[in-house]
Amino acid sequence: MGQAAVGLSVLLVAGCGGGGTSPSSQPSASSSPPALSVSSFDLSFAAMSKLTSTTAAGKGKVGVILPDTTSSTRYIDFDAPYIEKALKTAGYSAGDYKIDNAQGVDATELALAQADIAQGASVLIFDPIDSTVGAQVQAYAASHGVALISYDRATFTGTNTYYVSFDNVQVGKLIGAGFNACVKDWHVTAPKVFQLDGGQDTDPNAVSFAQGYNSKIWGTETTPLPAGTKSSTGYTLIGDKITPGWVNAVGATIFTQQFTAHPEINATVEANDGLANAVVTVLKNKGVGAKKIPTTGQDATIQGMTNILQGYQCGSVYKPIYLEAQDAVALATYLRAKQTPPATLVNSTTTPPKGVAGNKQPASLLTPVWVTSANLAKTVIKDKFIDAKALCATVSASVCTAAGITP
Repeated sequence: MGQAAVGLSVLLVAGCGGGGTSPSSQPSASSSPPALSVSSFDLSFAAMSKLTSTTAAGKGKVGVILPDTTSSTRYIDFDAPYIEKALKTAGYSAGDYKIDNAQGVDATELALAQADIAQGASVLIFDPIDSTVGAQVQAYAASHGVALISYDRATFTGTNTYYVSFDNVQVGKLIGAGFNACVKDWHVTAPKVFQLDGGQDTDPNAVSFAQGYNSKIWGTETTPLPAGTKSSTGYTLIGDKITPGWVNAVGATIFTQQFTAHPEINATVEANDGLANAVVTVLKNKGVGAKKIPTTGQDATIQGMTNILQGYQCGSVYKPIYLEAQDAVALATYLRAKQTPPATLVNSTTTPPKGVAGNKQPASLLTPVWVTSANLAKTVIKDKFIDAKALCATVSASVCTAAGITP
């Protein structure tokens, strides 16, 4: 991406994850910025108040564009309010930022970016719906001297497009390690495995997730893998299918066809909770009981937590969104003030997965957490990411009590 010119604002665009250095082309700080790092943030948002002087030194607006309201409720329930709280705590006034949602339409996301820039955005934080619109927004922002932060999904085009997310390969590794542990704990013998990957057709993050879990399960980062692949631990891969566009209903159809053709499938790997629930629904309809056929996921949805507590899902990767929101706003604040972000914040790089066009970009990567029934109360419940009362209403009070959850 092009460097933000003096006097321009910042645009944030959001999407669905080595130690990097800050780019040498960034302008020098006019004053020493606070030394925030990826470990500075917590649920109190206290770290953001350290940025008030940096916010005061900045010019232009921050534009925030979230991708949709259908692929996950997170963008309404968490990202938008957390980003706004981070902005306000960092000293932004209501006129200094604008938060929109593209409602899943590429043309809308690009139009929102163009409108934000026309209204004085110097920094854009955006979550690209897919790589196509990500490249379009990047090119437009670069041509107008606006700094770009790709939020949650990477944009690999341009020079020095920043990326804020959780480590996507690590997300996949947690899924793979959790699956391996579950196969053992659920006493699955001679595992015949089916994998339901995410939308690798449009989302490079889905490729990184699969690289992570394949490395843990099969000892290779190749994705998708051919049927018949065997692991060193005695697993046999029955099939490995991509779910186009992450559409859960399509995933359900794919798994129904596979399970009908291969009733020997006794272990499954899914890239997120939505796909896991699609598989669980099929299994329940086939009369498969709890703790018989493992499923996996990410996003720590209430449905995923329900399936975990009821014994149909091994675990889910939890990505505390309040960390991601603060991280993105902190980075935007430095860029808006023409200050070089600390290397402790821009702590990594992200590289396009094999087969994906683009180049390496500076990144700020946070650490995800694998959630099971054993630590659910101390993670998603403690953080109020999942409402205890609502969860317990779906699984019964006794199940919650057994997991240490008080509604």
